Amino acid sequence: MFAKLLAERKIERTPILEVIRRHPKEIILSALARMAEQAPFYIFTAFVFSYGTGTLHVSRDFLLTAVLAASVLSFFTIPFFGHLSDQIGRKNMYMIGAAVTGVFGFIYFALLNTGVAAIIFLAMVLSLIPHDMMYGPQAALIAESFTGRLRYSGSSLGYQLASIIAGGPAPLIATWLFGTYHSAYAIAVYILICAVLSLIATAMMKDYMGKDISGEYE
Repeated sequence: MFAKLLAERKIERTPILEVIRRHPKEIILSALARMAEQAPFYIFTAFVFSYGTGTLHVSRDFLLTAVLAASVLSFFTIPFFGHLSDQIGRKNMYMIGAAVTGVFGFIYFALLNTGVAAIIFLAMVLSLIPHDMMYGPQAALIAESFTGRLRYSGSSLGYQLASIIAGGPAPLIATWLFGTYHSAYAIAVYILICAVLSLIATAMMKDYMGKDISGEYE
């Protein structure tokens, strides 16, 4: 598709300005759709180190091993859920992942708070599966939301905007919530709110699966 656009000289001179003008809704929805994927990811892979060592009193090496094990599992689950989204639809797969993430936050901290090393390890290994349910179909879902000549710029803006509003602040927000309410379940509520925002945003996105995405979008 990009080669065809190049051959037909349909390259936009100022793609960022044009995509902001033509697809502001899609940029914002893409960023909000990532709330349930980005924020919990950094809680499960970054905040867990301070929570694990300070509250659960387990070693950093133990936590690192668990996160690495979760990452190895993701090597298989991300492409699996991407493939599954080809069968049941991008939006369907993504929304299932967001819903599971919203519930899993409570299960995750309940398992961690048992203080049992094996259960803590299991919780951390399983923690990225809800994330992977969204990350698998995410690239296609976001990229297909933008017309071909603006696709790269639009998807990049939406994707990176989420890093500012969701990924970056998540460990700081989690730390503040725990310090304020002295309960990890306050963080689980935060994860649930992110999941609800993602569900709403994703529901408002158009699913282009099985449709022609080579033409100019209206």
